[in-house]
Amino acid sequence: MTRASSAEQSSTKSSPESMSASGEPRPAPAVDRQAYAFLLAEYARLAPRYDRRWRTYTERCVERTLAHLGLGPGASVLDVACGTGALLESLAQRAPAVRLAGIDLSPEMVAIARGRLGGQAILVRGYAECLPFADECFDAVVSTSALHFVRQPLAALHEMRRVLRPGGSLVVTDWCRDFATSRLREQLLRRLCATPLRTYSAAECAALMERAGFADVRVARYKINWLWGAMTARAVRSGKA
Repeated sequence: MTRASSAEQSSTKSSPESMSASGEPRPAPAVDRQAYAFLLAEYARLAPRYDRRWRTYTERCVERTLAHLGLGPGASVLDVACGTGALLESLAQRAPAVRLAGIDLSPEMVAIARGRLGGQAILVRGYAECLPFADECFDAVVSTSALHFVRQPLAALHEMRRVLRPGGSLVVTDWCRDFATSRLREQLLRRLCATPLRTYSAAECAALMERAGFADVRVARYKINWLWGAMTARAVRSGKA
């Protein structure tokens, strides 16, 4: 069952209702949409050439994320900040029986994802802090290269936990400020961009997940190349509400 939302949904072979595991959803958290104005404009500009420009970086982030994701037959996966759908496409190719959904704030990026995935995934426009899905309707939630832009990270993590079934996995890949190059890039982007961003250390990321109620949090740090220092965090939603 979907939550009340202004998100746009594509036609697919499955529906959010088929992924529902609870009754009526709660009212959605408030989102400061104005805080994302710059990102919306920036990704509208970048969307047509995003895959070409960031292909190697995206491929490596996808590989690292999927390496931490264990899925059973018929599992359901939500990609938060799915962008152009690269991770979902890779999952569809590797595990055709897995049910897929993605959400992104950029309508231009979602349009590209719909073009590459067709009816293989439910794709909507929306915000990480306000997921338009019912409680406990996914077996796994993933997110790559997005946490540093999320204005309310704890609220977003609470939402990811809410839509996960007990025992479900969260896998987040993002920039890691434990690396000097990541800290330098953050400082430069803050000066150049009209939007705030924040990168996290591995310890800070783990602490955020634990505050959001996740258990068994593990974080792996690594370099994608000489410039990009990254981390992948994996956590589990316990059976407690």
